[in-house]
Amino acid sequence: MRSMLLTALAACLVTGAAAHADDADFLRSFQGSFAGNGTFKASANAPTVNISCTFKSGATSTSLSLDGKCRGLILMTREISADLKTTGRGYTGVYIGSRTGPAKLNGSRSGNALNLGIRWAKEVNGDRTAQLTVEKTSGDGMRLTVTDTDPKTGKTMVTSRIDLRRS
Repeated sequence: MRSMLLTALAACLVTGAAAHADDADFLRSFQGSFAGNGTFKASANAPTVNISCTFKSGATSTSLSLDGKCRGLILMTREISADLKTTGRGYTGVYIGSRTGPAKLNGSRSGNALNLGIRWAKEVNGDRTAQLTVEKTSGDGMRLTVTDTDPKTGKTMVTSRIDLRRS
């Protein structure tokens, strides 16, 4: 019985170490400078604006930092950043870029994507929640997508989507 418990404990430790190593490689794959284009909606009723963005990404085995700037129209420029840290099986952090102030991030990894819940500092589109997906699309590409619930229809809508390539 004791040897079965020790074997089970050893298997859990090895599996946990392998998962952590896999997440470390995944996070490090975001390291570098990126540029790309996308779309942005300030609110459910606002028009969609085409944007052009540049990002610098720093990554360690336990953290990911995205610092960027997006430009749309002639006069709109917004700095965007996200700082994430692993917390065992999940991720927590802060997103800056919303007009409401810093937002909290909390979520987990699923395949090639981090799926993060956003908790805005103030209401956006009738509530304080949304979703951010940070997805590895290829060896040199990533996609940042924010989705929210349309307060009129209750359906999920994309409020921003940025496709980036390593530059």
